[in-house]
Amino acid sequence: MSLRNIAIIAHVDHGKTTLVDKMLQQSGSFRENQRVAERVMDSGDIEKERGITILAKATSVVWKDTRINIVDTPGHADFGGEVERILSMVDGVIVLVDSAEGPMPQTKFVVGKALKIGLKPIVAINKIDRPDGRANEVINEVFDLFAALDATDEQLDFPILYGSGRDGWMAETPEGPSDQGLAPLFDLVLKHVPEAKVEPGAFRMLGTLLEANPFLGRIITGRIASGTVKPNQTIKVIDRHGNLVENGRVSKILAFRGIERQPIEAGEAGDIVSIAGLVKGSVADTFCDPSVTEAIQAQPIDPPTVTMSFLVNDSPLAGTEGDKVTSRMIRDRLYKEAEGNVTLKIEESADKDSFFVSGRGELQLSILIETMRREGFELAVSRPRVVFKQDDDGNTLEPMEEVVIDVDEEYSGTVVQKMSERKADMIEMKPSGGNRLRLVFHAPTRGLIGYQSELLTDTRGTAIMNRLFHGYEPYKGELAGRNNGVLIANEQGESVAYALWNLEDRGPMIIDAGVKVYQGMLVGIHNRDNDLEVNVLKGKKLTNIRTTSKDEAVKLTPPIRMTLERSLAWIQDDELMEVTPKSIRLRKRYLDPNERKRMKNAKEG
Repeated sequence: MSLRNIAIIAHVDHGKTTLVDKMLQQSGSFRENQRVAERVMDSGDIEKERGITILAKATSVVWKDTRINIVDTPGHADFGGEVERILSMVDGVIVLVDSAEGPMPQTKFVVGKALKIGLKPIVAINKIDRPDGRANEVINEVFDLFAALDATDEQLDFPILYGSGRDGWMAETPEGPSDQGLAPLFDLVLKHVPEAKVEPGAFRMLGTLLEANPFLGRIITGRIASGTVKPNQTIKVIDRHGNLVENGRVSKILAFRGIERQPIEAGEAGDIVSIAGLVKGSVADTFCDPSVTEAIQAQPIDPPTVTMSFLVNDSPLAGTEGDKVTSRMIRDRLYKEAEGNVTLKIEESADKDSFFVSGRGELQLSILIETMRREGFELAVSRPRVVFKQDDDGNTLEPMEEVVIDVDEEYSGTVVQKMSERKADMIEMKPSGGNRLRLVFHAPTRGLIGYQSELLTDTRGTAIMNRLFHGYEPYKGELAGRNNGVLIANEQGESVAYALWNLEDRGPMIIDAGVKVYQGMLVGIHNRDNDLEVNVLKGKKLTNIRTTSKDEAVKLTPPIRMTLERSLAWIQDDELMEVTPKSIRLRKRYLDPNERKRMKNAKEG
């Protein structure tokens, strides 16, 4: 059976995962009566809740006696480390573009990587039924993008299909016909994408995806570059420099057949398979026959730009809600995460009770924190900081990002003002259809931390922001921080409605009544720029004198809900976020007020 390996590239929400659903259905991968979940490729809980793809996943379909391996890739730049490695497994890409939004920064990021390694793209214009669709303009934008990314003439001569992934059809013209389903897409893949590349020689495979399976142990997925592999075969693992990592035996070979992975008797060159049985081999290592000495070159990965401290939770409420609280447990979990995710970098501090975790962006790190708290971990995390570099002359360089904001015209002034406060330079401003403007900025990464929620507030939820790592540039100077101080609890206990009600004129609260608090925990936002210690435990003094019923019922203003992402962006350098399976609490790094003053004086002195 001949083979084709393709990846689907698209920006967030342009419909990759939905299209893969329809491809599986129409190729007969499901039984007639089989119940199938929507967006079957998004397997994690967080992926389903947020509607985003975090991990790349492979599947396969059979069309006209040809097996097509399809890789669904993430659309967020924070998870771009996944995409870069996956492209080495495939021989062609389908670039999926929304008929209204056109190519976005994330499309540019991945397409650039694909064109660089010589893949010939197929362009599919999706969501053709959108009322604000502008298919012809989008095609021109895609062509301009490819040209700007130095595509060859052959790559610029790309075939185009139009259709709707949700309705499950593709055709050569925007008008249809829509009754052929996805057959035109499958046929074009067979015609346009070359057969899977096979090199002569013994078995070699580059590890691309890593996962832990409770029954089979470590499972490494990759494409076999040459030779064949069978169960019980002895193989070795070498790193990118050719040094031996381990010798081992293959216990099982799994191949993608529809959405299921099934054991097979032999993995052939060109196919994408998963191998179980090795204990040390990781991503970017070469799995090969014992006679092989040369490693397969892996694609280089862009460096991490944001770092955070993960600390052991030492608050008075530590250990009351989670069962994984020690530094050893946190350390093992972080190192396990870094094994499979090559864009994460973990460093241990000298005192062994905190860890510096560096990644591509705060979304990637907040998803790691969310995953850990769901697994029962308790930890404290600091505000994200950017990773600075020094150039040869000793000048400080900081990471910059290209930011594209689509916004209604009436809110554009506010966005431009807020971005300039964050030291961003506007590069371009153009209409993007339907009374909307597309603003392009180059902005320092540290200025964008936490801007997403503020942007949505400023634009009544109508703006769409997309970011992409641009490069390192000279340091832009200090940024204005948070304008308001905080209200800090001065005792341990449970908050009382009457006390909160009396404090409302000091500023909005971030906790409800009946919440456990401790000394040094943040309970509200002060109206002024200084911090203030307050008592949230003080109940109403009861006397035997009757009063009018007016002040018996206390009506509290609902508190500001501090979500995980919002908290990360809001806290300052002297504050921490305490994360447990049940709650998110904000606190000062030093809980004792005298110690806080001492540290502040030492810093100023």
